[in-house]
Amino acid sequence: QVQLVESGGGSVQVGGSLRLSCVASGTVFPVDHMGWYRQFPGRQREWLATILSGGATMYGDFMRGRVTVSREKDRVDLEMNNLKVEDTAVYSCHADVNNHRYWGQGTQVTVSS
Repeated sequence: QVQLVESGGGSVQVGGSLRLSCVASGTVFPVDHMGWYRQFPGRQREWLATILSGGATMYGDFMRGRVTVSREKDRVDLEMNNLKVEDTAVYSCHADVNNHRYWGQGTQVTVSS
């Protein structure tokens, strides 16, 4: 069973930075794409960034220019800068393995003024 464990969430002030990490384990197949989404209460997930198995990166519009996704083997990181109060949400990573998408449990990011 593939498991994703996230870390790095927490509280930060406006304008601050956070680095989220996510490690995938338990797979016998290669991990393909990995990425990050966020979710606000009562709303659907918003796509933030994806890093393909070959290393190419793609970014959604919501935090473009303020986030950088990186990857080392089965670990994916999301560096977030210039955080705003409206970035307060639960951030989740995903890993695509053998045509199935697995999700982490989510990590809370709270930005205060």
